[in-house]
Amino acid sequence: MNIQLDKPPKKNYFGTDGLRGPVNKGMLTADTALSLGRAAAWYFTHNRDIHACGNTPLVVIAKDTRLSGYMLESALVAGFTSVGMNVRLVGPIPTPGLSMITRSLRADMGVMITASHNGFADNGIKLFGPDGRKLDDVAELEIEALMMADQSACLVCDNMIGRVKRYDSAGSRYIEIVKATLPRTI
Repeated sequence: MNIQLDKPPKKNYFGTDGLRGPVNKGMLTADTALSLGRAAAWYFTHNRDIHACGNTPLVVIAKDTRLSGYMLESALVAGFTSVGMNVRLVGPIPTPGLSMITRSLRADMGVMITASHNGFADNGIKLFGPDGRKLDDVAELEIEALMMADQSACLVCDNMIGRVKRYDSAGSRYIEIVKATLPRTI
């Protein structure tokens, strides 16, 4: 799928910083997260020439401490694994930590479940590329198109379903990466 942008079209799901809003009201539901997981997995597994590795595609998922994060995380995991992506769950870490861990693990993408400064009833889902940076408008539009398409062709057979592992040392790894940026005297 190739989308040309003369002027940015209106997005259906993505805003200026991912998908965001009240949970289970409007668009931010488990169904949306499942569809997003499948669409993003399809997008990243079929644009892997940027990674040129033969391993199973990998996504890292982090979140903040909002209660709704558990529901959204589970739905995203189901979407990613159903298309054949392996998942690493890192739990609560700051968004810059997810960016660093995504690069450090050489993952194909990162997902942050957070609504930052919004109220507790809200949540959000931000997608990051293998470089740890937020996706550009073209990538978001292609993922949206995949979300609105019939996703049954994306599903893999049972022996190709992705695997999920918890990555418990992400927080300490993030701390070490941050410490390495400081002078030794601090």
